[in-house]
Amino acid sequence: MKSYQKLTTTQPAACRLEEEGAAPVPSGRGKLAPWWVGSGLLVAAVLLSTITVWVLRQVSGGWLGPTPPPKCLLVPESHRFDCYPERRVVVTQELCESRGCCFIQSPSRAGGKQGVPWCFYPPDFPSYTLESLNQTALGMVGLLVRRQKAYYPRDIEKLRLDVEFEADTRLHIKITDAANPRYEVPLNVPRVMKRAENPMYSLNFSWDPFGVLLQRKATGTVLLNTTVAPLIFADQFLQISTSLPSRFLYGLGEHRGSLLHSLDWNTLTLWARDVSPTESFNLYGAHPFYLLMEEGGDAHGVFLLNSNAMEVALQPAPGLTWRTIGGVLDFYIFLGPDPNMVIQQYQQVIGFPAMPPLWALGFHLCRWGYGSSNDTWQTVRAMRNYQIPQDAQWNDIDYMDGYRDFTLDSQKFASLPSLVEDLHKHGQHYVMILDPGISSTSPHGSYWPFDEGLRRGLFLNTTQGQPLIGQVWPGFTAFADFSNPDTHQWWLENLQHFYAHVPFDGLWIDMNEPSNFMDGSEDGCPPGEFDSPPYTPAVLGDSLSAKTVCASAKQKVSVHYNLHNLYGLMEAKATASALIKIRGKRPFVISRSTFPSQGRYSGHWLGDNRSQWKDMYYSIPGLLSFSLFGIPLVGADICGFSGSTSEELCTRWMQLGAFYPFARNHNTHHEKAQDPTAFGPAARTAMKDVLLTRYSLLPFLYTLFHRAHLQGDTVARPLFFEFPWDVATWELDRQFLWGRSLLVTPVLEPGVDSVAGYVPQGTWYDFYTGSSVNSSGEMLKMSAPLEHLNLHIREGSILPTQKPGTTTELTRGNPLRLIVALSSHATAWGDLFWDDGKSLDTFEKGNYSYVVFNVTQNIFTSTVLHASPEATKVTVGTLSIFGVQKPPSKVLLNGQEKPFSYLDNQVLTVSDLGIILSQGFSLQWL
Repeated sequence: MKSYQKLTTTQPAACRLEEEGAAPVPSGRGKLAPWWVGSGLLVAAVLLSTITVWVLRQVSGGWLGPTPPPKCLLVPESHRFDCYPERRVVVTQELCESRGCCFIQSPSRAGGKQGVPWCFYPPDFPSYTLESLNQTALGMVGLLVRRQKAYYPRDIEKLRLDVEFEADTRLHIKITDAANPRYEVPLNVPRVMKRAENPMYSLNFSWDPFGVLLQRKATGTVLLNTTVAPLIFADQFLQISTSLPSRFLYGLGEHRGSLLHSLDWNTLTLWARDVSPTESFNLYGAHPFYLLMEEGGDAHGVFLLNSNAMEVALQPAPGLTWRTIGGVLDFYIFLGPDPNMVIQQYQQVIGFPAMPPLWALGFHLCRWGYGSSNDTWQTVRAMRNYQIPQDAQWNDIDYMDGYRDFTLDSQKFASLPSLVEDLHKHGQHYVMILDPGISSTSPHGSYWPFDEGLRRGLFLNTTQGQPLIGQVWPGFTAFADFSNPDTHQWWLENLQHFYAHVPFDGLWIDMNEPSNFMDGSEDGCPPGEFDSPPYTPAVLGDSLSAKTVCASAKQKVSVHYNLHNLYGLMEAKATASALIKIRGKRPFVISRSTFPSQGRYSGHWLGDNRSQWKDMYYSIPGLLSFSLFGIPLVGADICGFSGSTSEELCTRWMQLGAFYPFARNHNTHHEKAQDPTAFGPAARTAMKDVLLTRYSLLPFLYTLFHRAHLQGDTVARPLFFEFPWDVATWELDRQFLWGRSLLVTPVLEPGVDSVAGYVPQGTWYDFYTGSSVNSSGEMLKMSAPLEHLNLHIREGSILPTQKPGTTTELTRGNPLRLIVALSSHATAWGDLFWDDGKSLDTFEKGNYSYVVFNVTQNIFTSTVLHASPEATKVTVGTLSIFGVQKPPSKVLLNGQEKPFSYLDNQVLTVSDLGIILSQGFSLQWL
């Protein structure tokens, strides 16, 4: 039989779910008291706020209006949840009170939208009541009832609450219409068959008004408390708020800014939009997921599985409000407890990223404006002439005939097939751009992609059932409907036709928000609930159709209003599938627009940045955020896309960009070239050297991607992921780690020859020399002349590296060098994943090698846990051991004495090992 916790009037009236029996409805339900009452500190804040309002009223001579009701004055400013979030509206007392809300003008807001809301919910604003709650095999099901309508049309009176205890670290809470089906995101999520046995969380409910109270069992920390503001669930306005246990919140993309979000009345909008990355704008992708650090170093994450236009309002309480204009409230909560585990648990729901081909991790070169295939080829030859590493050459839209997909400019790019053949002969690869807008103006019968797409009915349609016509690079265009499986087949056939002439290796899918040079269509958008909804989130342009298609456009699965944020994901899925069928190898796709689960199909670049120092800085929080989103193959346009770079900026950016997981230098037309060959000898050499450093680290980087594919580890990683107990790391976003072992500290400012970087507690070793740095957890000044990037290896790590070549193909045949960074206890660990670098599902099919390296008691061991023929083609050539305290008298390889060198900075090196990777070995120093 169930028992329920009896609550005082200062607690949420709640029921506690115990482990067995049904969950009856309590016979008496207390009304909910304000959640902040009972805290002396906050009561003091309330009194101070009340006094401040009174004083201001006296000073102002009454301009602040009549004194608000006492219940309104009870609410501290930081805890005022916005009751009138509409933009472009001057909120008056009359408008506010028509919604039944409190109105207090706040000097700190000064009439603007950012700041303390003037119109906010009173403690007794009507919400839903939890009418019933019953046990299910996986959790609970409940009925929520609203007895008094809220202020948006088509309130849904009865809601269904589903709770599933999916895992000890994962809770699933879903709220939807109890009577009618609603649109839900067509994303495959795991279905559990068994209820969690020992969850790390405890779940309580407030009954009247309804609210969720979620706590971490181990610490009692309240992770969610949705009683702070009313639940609103209308047909096109869904809103739920929660308190937060700290201000350290990350995620919620795609936006440009610091890694750590500000909670100072900050609204983040999620609606895919083509716009150069700019602070406060909604950008190319939508990722309704956040990670939050709790006091003490624990972390949790929250994912709202919803693809409609939404905004997330953050406030200093600390608190958060989700607002979306469609779908359902489908939440997953991940308990970690460390940030790495949170991201792994998130990807267990959305899917782990694909394993990229090895060549994808090489250096990529592109620009808009090569002008011809011969000009492109000349750049490739120049790179080879200077022996600068390059794995892939790209072309932007200038290779096309009239900017039309699947066409080739037969005059300027006539030699492109020969260029691609030459690339392949040199172990290099070719990538080209595609846009989803298909030219609609060619004479009938002259452009198969449009004619056939029209015949099969594969384009987005207007409400009248005709193809929606917008405008993109080729002029008037129709837009492929990737929610239709038939479109995937048509896309494949188009790519097959083009591949027969130009055998490309990867695809770059751009403009897939989808972007439109006009708002809506050539005919505008029709009046109605989709294009003019009751509430429009704070999207750039103040309209859902701004620089995209009409929200009312019809697609196979649903209306575009629901599917807009999924457009890039669906195109990426079609493109990856086509590449697999055409080439029979791992696909390489880079997409501009993204949504959760995209890492399964593509990587991402951060869009049309600028050649400015601040853009270089912003790329770091950008790539770290996408690590949180499960898209590890990410980078920014190195040296900047638009504007003109400088030699210093481009050198520093190439150093940083060499450590983007996806490294591509790209710029726009009508600007001077910025590939490494375009600069003077000193800059060119610095760029070449840092690319050789990247290529030497490819075995380590490739292994990190294997771990990402296998279990959702991050590749580029914020420092706080490895040092969650060190609060000094929680705001750091000017440095990052590769995996747990390699610290990257780039220069992000002009005219300097040093850089200040945070070095977490412990011993770190200079990557190049092996000299040690002992840190107590502090900022250190590091020498950073223009030719130098600071890299440090964490104690206790073993990094597999390789003699670099100018391509990944050449590099992978060279001998390995294993770098050992001993801990203070003279131990270390590392691993290496090795396969052919290109075949599909090598891990799943067992066609790989996996080797573990370990050091203890002055003995290095290499243990082969799984072997494949590929591992017989590479040898371990050198072992470098950093932090050997005393000069050894001798070194034994498999019991046989071996020559060695030992330097004063405590680096032991043993060369000419010549051991095949597939053979385990041991090396001892005495």
